[in-house]
Formats: sequence, structure tokens, C-alpha cells
Amino acid sequence: MQASASLDTLAQEFVKFAVDAKVLEFGEFKTKAGRLSPYFFNAGHFDDGAKLGRLAQFYARRIMRCGLAFDMLFGPAYKGIPLAATVAVEFARRGRNVPFAYNRKEVKDHGEGGSLVGAPLTGRVLVLDDVISAGTSLREAVAIIGAAGGEAVGVAIALDRQERLGDGGADAAGSAVQFVTSRLQIQVAAIATLTDLLQYLTSNADAALREHLPRVAAYRERYGV
Repeated sequence: MQASASLDTLAQEFVKFAVDAKVLEFGEFKTKAGRLSPYFFNAGHFDDGAKLGRLAQFYARRIMRCGLAFDMLFGPAYKGIPLAATVAVEFARRGRNVPFAYNRKEVKDHGEGGSLVGAPLTGRVLVLDDVISAGTSLREAVAIIGAAGGEAVGVAIALDRQERLGDGGADAAGSAVQFVTSRLQIQVAAIATLTDLLQYLTSNADAALREHLPRVAAYRERYGV
């Protein structure tokens, strides 16, 4: 996770890419926690080959910079599936042939059957997803990997929102990423964070984009970790 105040050039490149692709949008959006967020990250808008290919490059670059040792990739259904496939292709393009697998939401009772597709889940497994909202889907992925005989060693995500899980309860002071790191004991590699987004808005020459800075900063002040 990139929590430093220093400029992360890879993260800045990614935020610009996400804004240009209209994956990162500004306005008023209701989150799963019921909060009104001034920005929204919609990974579903990585919706063509060029965008998905470039996204895979960002994932591979962040994973390599983190130095996380892994043997294969796993994509939780549904958004993790194209991520695992395209990032595996990107690693192969860079000279490393990495196996990958993904799960189905429904167990198949014909053909090869089961809920897992792809390479056997063995060794050190790196999970790929877009964001971590509450950690529920990641806990499910870790359980699937463990049941198959593998070990989940980390998760790579596109954006860390760096906000508290809730306004009350035992985990209120921590973010979803902090929960995953402390409770599940696995490393999180985020291509960019809310801090990086704020830095991008602060330094951007586009006045229309800079207009969103006060609302995003206020949201971070209220809900951030």
C-alpha cells in the first residue's frame, strides 16, 4: 500500500489513465456503507481491449515493484476473472509464464464440474481484484485457495480508498486494506490510493478537475484512516 506523502509516479500515471477512461468519476455516489462519496471507481468501464491491456500493465508494474513472491494468480468471480487472465498475459509478455485460475459463483455439475477453472491452486497464490470494500469477497477467495491446497500470500488491487470500514464497532478505526493486512496476514499491493488521487487533483492544470479537490479532501478528512 502506498501511504507515503511523496509522489508515486506510477500511481499518478494510473489515476490519469482512470480519469481519462472515465473509470474514475466525480459527482455524488452512494457507497455500500451508505456514505455519499464525491468520487466513484467503476472498473466495469475498463471495457475494451486497449484499456484492459493497459490496466494489466499497471497491475504487473505494481506487483513487480512490491517484490511480492508468488507462484500463480487467482481471480475471484466476477471482476477478478479478466484481471487474472490479462495480467497473466502481461507477465508472459514480460518473460514470465504464470499460471492462473478463477472460480465460478455457481458449481458446475456437468463437464469438468466443480467451481474452479484453470490451473490447480497450489503454492503461493496472488489474488487480483479491483478494490477491497469490506474484505468479504477476499476472505472467500482465501478460503477457496486454502481448501484447494494453496496459500494466499497477497492481493493486488487497483485502488485503495483508505477509508474506515464503519462508524462503529471493533473495525471502525481501520480501513478494509488494514483489516486484510492485520486479520488475514496477507500483503496488499494497490496501484493507487486516495492519497494519490488527492495529489493528482492538487497538481492538475485542468481547472474543472481541481474543482473536485475540496470535496474529495473533505471526504478523506471525515472518513479517512
